[in-house]
Amino acid sequence: MKTRIITAIVALAVFLPFVIYGGLPFELLSMLLAAIALYEILVMTKQKLVSVNGIITLVLTLTVAAPSRFLEWLEDYDITQNEIIFVCMALLLSYTVFSKNRYHFDQVGIGILAAFYTGIGFHYLAETRNAGLEYVIFALLIVWMTDTMAYFVGRSLGKHKLAPNVSPNKTVEGFVGGVVFAVLIAGGYYFYMDLPGEILVIILIIIVLSIFGQLGDLVESALKRYYGVKDSGKLLPGHGGVLDRFDNLLFVLPLLLPLLHILQIL
Repeated sequence: MKTRIITAIVALAVFLPFVIYGGLPFELLSMLLAAIALYEILVMTKQKLVSVNGIITLVLTLTVAAPSRFLEWLEDYDITQNEIIFVCMALLLSYTVFSKNRYHFDQVGIGILAAFYTGIGFHYLAETRNAGLEYVIFALLIVWMTDTMAYFVGRSLGKHKLAPNVSPNKTVEGFVGGVVFAVLIAGGYYFYMDLPGEILVIILIIIVLSIFGQLGDLVESALKRYYGVKDSGKLLPGHGGVLDRFDNLLFVLPLLLPLLHILQIL
């Protein structure tokens, strides 16, 4: 427990200044986190980052994770992001031909999915910060309140297992409790900050994001259980890896800004 607390304090002390400052440092941090998360998945699936396929997959991940403004220079050469993505995918598939069966189609699929899974989530981490610090805090409150209160409500009131084959300790009561407290705390913050939007619409958005955040947690739990690992990595003693800490946000952030834009709140 002591190690867990110390790690949390140190991680927040490092992460929060980047969040508050924003700009290029935070964008680069987001891309670094995407690369670390990719590395964790490759290790879980017994692939190496320092390899032909590992480097190509890393390039693919960073291409997906890069903030939109990082790729504006491609327009000068009439190149699109999708074309770079295609080339990376084609190279990965082609490598199966020349690797003498050391690298096969299943591993290509894992690499490409991992690149999009991590890349898109951390791309939107940077884009959300560029939209405003208040929106990053809003997303973090949804995730933190959902996660924390799902745990406490589940421990005190939980009777019905939510997904026993994936995460035996999670309960339906905790799931609902997490959503309720996310609405109360994140909703209260949203309107305290006087951000635009009708109250019922914002509540609906918070409910959707809280549910998707918990799905992201369950997805990562299923991934770890399938590959027989306790944590995605060892970067954060007592907490696991980057995926362990960002699994909720990887599902929440890609939805946050689009939902706000669609509802003409921004």
